[in-house]
Amino acid sequence: MSRSDSAKPVPLSARAPSGPLRGEIRAPGDKSISHRALMLGGLAVGETTIHGLLEGEDVLRTAAAMRAMGAEVSRDDAGTWRVHGRGIGGLAEPSDVLDMGNAGTGTRLLMGVVATHPFVSFFSGDASLRSRPMARVTKPLEQMGARFVGREGGRLPTVVIGTARPVPITYRLPVASAQVKSAIILAGLNTPGRTTVVEPEPTRDHTELMLRHFGVDVTVEPGPDGDRVSVAGQPEITGRVVRVPGDPSSAAFPIVAALLVPGSEVTIRDVGLNPRRTGIIDTLLEMGADIRVEGRRVEAGEPVGDLVVRASALRGIEVPAARAPSMIDEYLVLSVAASCASGRTVMRGLSELRVKESDRLAAIARGLAACGVRAEVDGDDLAVHGCGGPPPGGATIATKLDHRIAMSFLVMGMAARAPVAIDDASPIETSFPGFRGLMAGLGASFQEP
Repeated sequence: MSRSDSAKPVPLSARAPSGPLRGEIRAPGDKSISHRALMLGGLAVGETTIHGLLEGEDVLRTAAAMRAMGAEVSRDDAGTWRVHGRGIGGLAEPSDVLDMGNAGTGTRLLMGVVATHPFVSFFSGDASLRSRPMARVTKPLEQMGARFVGREGGRLPTVVIGTARPVPITYRLPVASAQVKSAIILAGLNTPGRTTVVEPEPTRDHTELMLRHFGVDVTVEPGPDGDRVSVAGQPEITGRVVRVPGDPSSAAFPIVAALLVPGSEVTIRDVGLNPRRTGIIDTLLEMGADIRVEGRRVEAGEPVGDLVVRASALRGIEVPAARAPSMIDEYLVLSVAASCASGRTVMRGLSELRVKESDRLAAIARGLAACGVRAEVDGDDLAVHGCGGPPPGGATIATKLDHRIAMSFLVMGMAARAPVAIDDASPIETSFPGFRGLMAGLGASFQEP
């Protein structure tokens, strides 16, 4: 579990291992798909069976929220989750505050779900989640008839007053955001007519793929101003079997570690290979990474495969802004890879990083500088000057309750000349349960001060 606002932090440091990283692992289940499987299971009639659900705190908060609204959610001893849903429009008013912890995706998507249910719900979370803006989600949902009362910028705690008479809308996203798109589409499920989102550039399509898996009529049509994603409201959906692939965002950490630790070879099984999520793999390949995909297949509409990763000498490249939606969560660990590359790596169009669990763009620059790596932020662009090998390291990084900052700089410690410490490892459990043990099993060396 991630640490509460008042709990004691758990410092941890990583150093270069005594030998190469070797072994075979499975990344935790995809967090984005896990959230959606629970929500759609709760909106379906009958039983949904979920294999490989990510059991990190973020997803467990979504499971608890669905229970609070009347869905039956349980886990058996074999790790299989079962959801008995209430049907579209059938959720019940929660009797208490929905405490979402650090789950930004879960919060924004659930706001869409409850916006078109005729009841009142209260959302809150930890200090990090309460600092994140929600207005870009609440604005289109208000157009559909819901009302929101929260702090400035729509920040939590927030009261959601769902509408009994939802109105379908056509909404053009001002910036690319799969979370905003998904919130609107999920609200459209309990809205008569067709609800449409126009996205200026493609974003993650897990919601569309899973809705189709559940039998929902979802269309995607190209247009002059971008793709038009539409859903037909008030469908009758029944439970399904969902197999959650390994999360490519989580797989990025052992991938980069294996690339940077000399002599390493690591196999990562069952990784989701949705082309709107594989920007990190595409980028690392351009940098010279030795990554091979084996056993390609499709599960619940999502492409899946096994990755074989070998240590590689990387080179600096320019990463275009258009790639950002497919790897927005991976820029932190990509920056660690860039710090070990030869030459300069420029990453463009990173404005979305400023509104994540923390201001990740500023965090990258601070953390790299503390580890002796030259980095510059110019507007929404980041330039990292690679060391052509192991960076100096030797710093202690403030994680600011951000799990990806924590894991990225532990990977830095595995590649650096001197150990790198983080002030708090507990947030890692929100997205990557067992990260420390899994990496140690490959040969990583961690120490508690």
